[in-house]
Amino acid sequence: MYSIQVKNSTDIHYLIHIKCSLIGVGRVVTRVSVIIPTWNRAKSISRAVRSALGQTVSPLEVLVCDDGSTDQTRDVVHRINDPRVRWIQGAHSGLPAVPRNHGITAAKGEWIAFLDSDDEWLPEKLELQLAAAERFKVRAVCSNAFRVTAIPETAAAVLLQYPKPAICFSDLLRENFVVCSSMMVNKELLEDVSRFPEDPSLVAIEDYALWLRVAIFTNIAFLQEPLLNYHDDPQNSLRRESLTLFQQRKRILNDLLSWGRDKQSVGHYIREVRRQYFIEQLREAAAIFVNRLTILIRQGKS
Repeated sequence: MYSIQVKNSTDIHYLIHIKCSLIGVGRVVTRVSVIIPTWNRAKSISRAVRSALGQTVSPLEVLVCDDGSTDQTRDVVHRINDPRVRWIQGAHSGLPAVPRNHGITAAKGEWIAFLDSDDEWLPEKLELQLAAAERFKVRAVCSNAFRVTAIPETAAAVLLQYPKPAICFSDLLRENFVVCSSMMVNKELLEDVSRFPEDPSLVAIEDYALWLRVAIFTNIAFLQEPLLNYHDDPQNSLRRESLTLFQQRKRILNDLLSWGRDKQSVGHYIREVRRQYFIEQLREAAAIFVNRLTILIRQGKS
């Protein structure tokens, strides 16, 4: 394993660069960089990294992008001892977008595949996604996932119910159907849409903000087959529990409007976002009215 400092992302010593076909199995390709952001995940990081290394289409590199861990995460990663694995050190930000963006900066692959440090891929994930990208001529691919909880003896359940083979912008605008650890995106496109927004108000929903930008330029192929285990552990995850769904969506839509304000090429989509924002405001107002009316009725009965 090799370490780099993110402040010198251009000074990367790269040792393995093998070009070969996607035909066959157990091969190394120079197409996919895996980005695993992490912070104090010593207990789960090895599982995530090894699931990336064990793909039937091997990734070019696995970038473990640290956010200032203070536990044994780095030591665990070093012990994996695989030349495809690189540790990218970073100061603690508390923002998942920051280490992910560090990884995008350092990545050498044509495609970027994201994997959270507490999740794990099934072995054929990259192979099936690369095939889907080629078949459907898209620049982003995601998949379904198995939801794994911390409850003992609970069977893993399929996470999403999305019936279509691709996610278009309009569908994604209504609801986020993308599991971050399932997403593989063309690196050039990620650069074009300004990567993950690092706004602190978007913590835990910054991935949705990015997928909406991506969906303006490409449909996102959706593979119905679950290709990863999504470990749902609310106690150890970053979530905006203090925000209502309406508040989260308003922040997402505001971010998209701000990002697309001066981009003439996305004008049609921005108009659609404005309509959706108006609808969200009406829904929120209606919910507040119903809530207050319910309180008044209960007070009247007491």
